[in-house]
Amino acid sequence: MKVIYHKDFLPSYTMDPAAATGRIDAVLKEIQGQVTFIDAVAATEKDITAIHTRSHIDMVKRDGVYDIAALAAGGAIQAAEIGLSEPCFALIRPPGHHASASSYWGFCYFNNMAIALEKLRRDNKIKTALVLDFDLHFGDGNVNILGGRGYVDLYNPAASNRREYVNSVEKWLSSKSADIIGVSAGFDNHINDWGGLLSTQDYQDMGRLVREAGVKNNGGCFAILEGGYNHGVLGKNVRAFIEGMDVPA
Repeated sequence: MKVIYHKDFLPSYTMDPAAATGRIDAVLKEIQGQVTFIDAVAATEKDITAIHTRSHIDMVKRDGVYDIAALAAGGAIQAAEIGLSEPCFALIRPPGHHASASSYWGFCYFNNMAIALEKLRRDNKIKTALVLDFDLHFGDGNVNILGGRGYVDLYNPAASNRREYVNSVEKWLSSKSADIIGVSAGFDNHINDWGGLLSTQDYQDMGRLVREAGVKNNGGCFAILEGGYNHGVLGKNVRAFIEGMDVPA
């Protein structure tokens, strides 16, 4: 399976948990030798301005994180393009699902998912898309940007126990059809992370469900890293999800 990555994601770029050193390293340790790495290439300003206002972009530049945020957005585009023909994972940061068209918070600067899907749509590679966001925190930026565009159906699962959670994902995926499935893959709802709910096996199961739904739809699937802050379990959870997505359906 192909994984989009860049060495520039390793250093800390600001003072927040998503930028902490060791976060990407924890994932690399678990998946090296099992995946094919492809260097991320920064999104163009045209790709970014298709989603974000000029004032928003200028604000990100003033905060000194434009280059790393553009690199993450570009990695998301690459994952989406590869995902049209085979599952792909973008091991990128900063995350993006809290970034709206003209504002950002929650460690997110550019909305990586929205930039990637809008690029596919503009290039006439897709007409419809699904977005599964299983991060602990509601993906308000995804909803604010993509929710009104007419070609995307979004789902942020919530449940009081892990079985209901995974079952709700399965039910939603089985009831939908689209050209591509994008996953905002946050791992902070793990039992040993902030959310304290899901097991590592649950992430593998959701990866498999996404792959199966993509095959059923004669479409593609890809995922981009969002949350996940316990470095002791993050790598194992990402590996499990990738393994689930990589199982032939």
